[in-house]
Amino acid sequence: MAVQAIIEATDANFEQEVLKSEQPVLVDFWAAWCGPCKAIAPTVDAVATSYQGKAKIMKMDVDKNPSTPMRYNVRGIPTLLVFKGGQVKEQIVGYVAKDVIENAINKHL
Repeated sequence: MAVQAIIEATDANFEQEVLKSEQPVLVDFWAAWCGPCKAIAPTVDAVATSYQGKAKIMKMDVDKNPSTPMRYNVRGIPTLLVFKGGQVKEQIVGYVAKDVIENAINKHL
């Protein structure tokens, strides 16, 4: 992960970093072998840079952290979930344009 604005989400830090966050949090559920995940990564990086200080942008490798994706019923990847106040507020599945991601975050700023 080249962009410093992105935090790696794990099963271990999920509650603290995501559910207890004061800011909205976008979690990108991805895997190293997933083509669409690689395609959307630069878009997520760009969003992370532009929302620094306003929203948290996190990535979770579903192969290394199986229990959190299962808990939130993540069946296909990439899946982007926007959390606010410990609740899932938005869900985006598959490759989408940057404005779709930004609109999902903006609703909860």
